[in-house]
Amino acid sequence: MPMKTKVLVVDDSMLMRSLLTKMINLAPDMEVVGAAPDAQEAREMIKVLNPDVLTLDVQMPKMDGLEFLERLMRLRPMPVVMVSAFTEAGSDITLKALELGAVDYIGKPRTDNGKSIESYADDLVEKIRAAKGARLHRSIAKATASSLPPTIAMPVRPGVAGSGVVILVGASTGGTEAIKEFLQGMPADCPPILIVQHMPESFTGSFARRLDALCAPRVIEAQGNEKIEAGTVYVAPGHSHLLIRREGGALFTELAASPPVNRHRPSVDVLFDSAASLLGSRALGVILTGMGKDGAQGLLKLRQSGAKTFGQDEGSCVVYGMPREAFLIGAVAEQCALGDMARRVIGAIGTH
Repeated sequence: MPMKTKVLVVDDSMLMRSLLTKMINLAPDMEVVGAAPDAQEAREMIKVLNPDVLTLDVQMPKMDGLEFLERLMRLRPMPVVMVSAFTEAGSDITLKALELGAVDYIGKPRTDNGKSIESYADDLVEKIRAAKGARLHRSIAKATASSLPPTIAMPVRPGVAGSGVVILVGASTGGTEAIKEFLQGMPADCPPILIVQHMPESFTGSFARRLDALCAPRVIEAQGNEKIEAGTVYVAPGHSHLLIRREGGALFTELAASPPVNRHRPSVDVLFDSAASLLGSRALGVILTGMGKDGAQGLLKLRQSGAKTFGQDEGSCVVYGMPREAFLIGAVAEQCALGDMARRVIGAIGTH
């Protein structure tokens, strides 16, 4: 019988430790080997129990989750799923945690958000499973690296910004850092970029502001009805699908609160589908790291409509799920490492 995934739960609330433990132990392929109320105890338990995955509370006494995570990733890197309050402050801290090397995050279980406890438990164990198999891209930079100036983006050949091409990007697990790296390779006058990253609505505003501070192009959370312009990146809000609309020769963003697709809203497939039917060869699709298969069929439609399509390669993905699904069905025309993606995409635009 295969070995069960050993999970260590770290949370200062006894109730939360007990609840998470029960949920995880219900999964046949995993068991909670210990539960720690603070970083100090967690450190000792890691030495003795040697867990495969850690769930870590963001806000804890004695040493906060971020400080603990930073030390952990330096001294004994291991897959970590952050358990965070979905608040404005919680989202900023969680984004820093992902920068420090956490694989994924999940909100604290709540009964007032329309999600059942069973559905939450399913999400939790799915994230732990993905984390166990994830590639750890340990950030050598501390979270304070956010205050450094953006990396110098490559200059664009004349005519690329005004090429009429729109770049569409989809990502999930590991995507916050992958998108940041991709955009840091983009010049201020890049073609318009529309992004779907699976995340809750309390996170997307913080995520867009963070990217805006770190990248040369302007980055905003899409509100709907914005004119799509070069030099601007539009991040789908966590509550709606992002689509493209044409009106009088110009392109505009459109939001739709229609049901989730592939269990996600926003969904990468919805964005890619809308671009395939409207833009054809004037679209360029990119699928980055993530769990599941959202975006694979949409990328295939983009490719079939004449668009150039790119997928992140296995070696540079945190979770090679979405790019793998897209690659397997023939949706990816070019596969490349994340570090080379921006250069390859800019290079492809000049050849339209």
